[in-house]
Amino acid sequence: MAARLAAKLFRDSMRQRVISASIGASRHCSSAATPAPKIPHFSKKGRLLTGTTIGLIIAGGAYVSTVDEATFCGWLFSATKLVNPLFALLDAEVAHTLAVSAAARGWVPREKRPDPEILGLEVWGRKFSNPIGLSAGFDKNAEAVEGLLGMGFGSVEVGSVTPVPQEGNPKPRIFRLRQEGAIINRCGFNSEGIVAVAKRLGAQHGKRKMETSSSSSSSSDEAKHGGKAGPGILGVNLGKNKTSEDAAADYVQGVHTLSQYADYLVINVSSPNTPGLRMLQGRKQLKDLVKKVQAARDEMQWGEEGPPPMLVKIAPDLSKEDLEDIAAVALALRLDGLIISNTTISRPDPVNKNPVSAESGGLSGKPLFDLSTNILREMYVLTRGKIPLIGCGGISSGEDAYKKIRAGATLVQLYTAFAYGGPALIPQMKAELAECLERDGFKSIHEAVGADCR
Repeated sequence: MAARLAAKLFRDSMRQRVISASIGASRHCSSAATPAPKIPHFSKKGRLLTGTTIGLIIAGGAYVSTVDEATFCGWLFSATKLVNPLFALLDAEVAHTLAVSAAARGWVPREKRPDPEILGLEVWGRKFSNPIGLSAGFDKNAEAVEGLLGMGFGSVEVGSVTPVPQEGNPKPRIFRLRQEGAIINRCGFNSEGIVAVAKRLGAQHGKRKMETSSSSSSSSDEAKHGGKAGPGILGVNLGKNKTSEDAAADYVQGVHTLSQYADYLVINVSSPNTPGLRMLQGRKQLKDLVKKVQAARDEMQWGEEGPPPMLVKIAPDLSKEDLEDIAAVALALRLDGLIISNTTISRPDPVNKNPVSAESGGLSGKPLFDLSTNILREMYVLTRGKIPLIGCGGISSGEDAYKKIRAGATLVQLYTAFAYGGPALIPQMKAELAECLERDGFKSIHEAVGADCR
């Protein structure tokens, strides 16, 4: 291909030179008869430059053609390190909007390399190629599911999605604490609503079904790999509208509209930016809510795969009694899982020394790691390891993900570190996590889950 390109360029160059020479000769001819134009004689420098250019094209094309796909893919991810710092020059929410738009348009690298085999696992009857997921909050309106999954996340969770579109809280509402690797946000469930999200997920789901059905030459295992929206697993995080007086009705509406497109569902009762939302974490309130939402899901018609698993996302700012109540409800109602945790309203060291920490909202990022991991460990013990837990909060490396897994997480999620580190962070974390597992003699993710609690 490189040789053909070089030959074409050479022919075009020659043709252009001949034409230029002909035109030049005709301009300077006299009224008398003139001899036919001669093919121009290239100067020694011209011949040398042309030959060098053609040689470089052939050599470069030949080199690229010999580079294996894995190496080229690695280059693309590494190249994003050059672009990502430019986003830091923009307003935080503008940068976020541009990042989602880029992923939606496919202007992000696509992972072509297989994940390390040791990272693969099955949870809720669904196959995850790796346990590293993107948490809710990044792609709130399911605009970029395909692009995000294509970057190599094992799962992507969209939302939180509210029944009726709402703007959320006034701007500015996202604040960077770059030195601390943290973000404070008070977005307040800004959402385009379930109708808009359903249209996007419906289109993605239909595309996925066509791809699966057309891959007749693939094995059955390959056809089943991934979820309803692409190569990875899709979670849908449900929220309530700010002015709603019936929270359960909001979540039920979300289930009825979006559950058919989800590989798992999340009831978000822990955002600090919606007044009264965290009160739903109380024992009685949570039990009543989960019962109604489970009933709404179970009354729908489901195929062989059955209904999507249902999880609850909780806050890190909970007392021991609160955790015991949530664990009791989760076990009694056979919840499929818990996400631990959402952002915190506390300002631990060293964040409290930063003037930006005075902004109201939920804190995410590195300062949340210890707090959320301690809550995760306690919940693993309280649920006796019977419920899959997703560890979320402060993860910025494969080692961090590994610590969450040892504390009881079956899966992990990140957001803030991805906002700072960009796509290059994903393959880096997967490689580091695989190295941690092998270093300590674990043959799978499942073997390492809860290792620090045994």
